[in-house]
Amino acid sequence: MGTTANLSAAQRLELASYLKARRASLQPHDVGLDPPPRRRNTPGLRREEIALLSGVGVTWYTWLEQGRPIATSDAVIDALARTLRLDREAHRHLRRLAGLALPDLDQIPEGASPDMTRLLDTVLPAPACLLGPRFDFVAWNETFSHIWQPETLPERRCNVMWLAFAEPDRQRTWVNWERRSRILLAAFRAAAGQHAGDAHFAELISALNDASGEFRSWWSTYEVRESFTGPLKVWVPGTGTIAFDVIELRVGTDPTLTVSVHAPARGGDGRKLTTMARVARGRARRLCSGSA
Repeated sequence: MGTTANLSAAQRLELASYLKARRASLQPHDVGLDPPPRRRNTPGLRREEIALLSGVGVTWYTWLEQGRPIATSDAVIDALARTLRLDREAHRHLRRLAGLALPDLDQIPEGASPDMTRLLDTVLPAPACLLGPRFDFVAWNETFSHIWQPETLPERRCNVMWLAFAEPDRQRTWVNWERRSRILLAAFRAAAGQHAGDAHFAELISALNDASGEFRSWWSTYEVRESFTGPLKVWVPGTGTIAFDVIELRVGTDPTLTVSVHAPARGGDGRKLTTMARVARGRARRLCSGSA
């Protein structure tokens, strides 16, 4: 159980304003109610109707719209979101305004949107991928596939941590493997800490502990980082060593997703990348083995 008393007066006012605006945007027929016998003086639904449909008290909801410091919970805020017909983005916004954590990771849809897929293609020939909140590969472009081949990873292990720690052949791709893998692990540790209790995080951590002595040893040091940006050198057969600067971008519509772009560090690296991209063109991507 949370409480809006933990919010500032300005935050409570913003929450109240948002609820009132969304309530005013709905009509009885939008939520399955019979139309009123006569025209209303004010637009939208009444507070009593929102309270009834959400299973909350009228007084409690009135106080919430007045910006009072009252008790709230995930269940009632989510019920309000359903009654107000909020889409996923608006639902997340409501939870933020109420001072609640974002929905469970299991509620995050899998796969990349057409916009994200187009973005990955736009940065070609630079390798780029889209990572989920547990560092799972969600999508990637052709040159990324040419270097790391995430589509060939085992089922349920299409994950950058698994690639870095449990796949010796891929480890040799990194010229500076130890430095970069430590940075990755520190960022992964921070992400896992933000979602303590997540069963899928726990299962992956256990599997990595079994698969990698380095992961097991470094995990116990509890180093954390907020990002995995930085220099990266890779060795690609037939091309040689290419130096990149890894750039991390959060997706505005879903901050649990991260776009990782590997920009060539120097002009010579860019020319090597362009040559390599010609070989990579048309390579399979976006689905790991065993994925539906």
